[in-house]
Amino acid sequence: MTTYTAGRRALGVLVRPSVVSTGSAVRFAERLAARRRLVRKKAILAGAAVVAALGTAWLVLLSPVFALDPGQVTITGAGTVVAIDDVSTVVDRVAGIPLPRLDAIGLRDRVLDVPGVREAKVTRSWPRGLAIALVSREPVAAVPQPVAATGPGSGDPAGFTLLDTEGYQVGWAAAAPEGLPVVSVPIDGENERTLAAVLTVLNALPAPLRAEVATVQAASQDTVQMGLRDGATVTWGSASQASLKVAVLQALRAAPATAGASAFDVSAPTLPITR
Repeated sequence: MTTYTAGRRALGVLVRPSVVSTGSAVRFAERLAARRRLVRKKAILAGAAVVAALGTAWLVLLSPVFALDPGQVTITGAGTVVAIDDVSTVVDRVAGIPLPRLDAIGLRDRVLDVPGVREAKVTRSWPRGLAIALVSREPVAAVPQPVAATGPGSGDPAGFTLLDTEGYQVGWAAAAPEGLPVVSVPIDGENERTLAAVLTVLNALPAPLRAEVATVQAASQDTVQMGLRDGATVTWGSASQASLKVAVLQALRAAPATAGASAFDVSAPTLPITR
């Protein structure tokens, strides 16, 4: 009598039902729990990062920690023509804005609109200040205004317009300021080139030599003539070859043979004339 065992045969081989061991189930459950813990940890870290980012954004962009304090703003380079109060007024308009949000370029542009300012640089000074460095339009010439035709002051200038090296009017004075040469070239369209030549010449002079210039006159841009404070005259000519003319003039004034001359002509610097 033939006895058959449980199960089915495939190709004569007994196939037993698969059985998951208790140990495998435990390991699977542990891996699943570990995966869930990892997901929760990542979620917590992501949430913490978002909270930290929002906190940092609030601290930097909205809190008063970095808010601009006008009392911590330094202004340098105002020179003799820029009113510090005018620059401070511009700064006061952005007081309280956190430095990271402050439009430094826009602030610089508004500072450039202050009379007498030629250049400006705005630098943040953490945590709540600014450093504003100015380059002022310093006057190099005083130009007499039209003479009063009648009245007690007839024949006298009605004041002096102060010009910088670029021809900008940076101020006015009732009398010519000490140390500035008086330029006898009218400020009008007809004399624009002549005045520009005079200012170019003055800008080319070394500071010590420019300080010795008392008067400047010119009928055209090629006939600039200067009167020095010691009474000597200098025929300069055009604004060209300025460096060579300066060197020749300084050499002539220093040389024993020509040091006492009262007139120097350096309009042709390779063939100077003294008298």
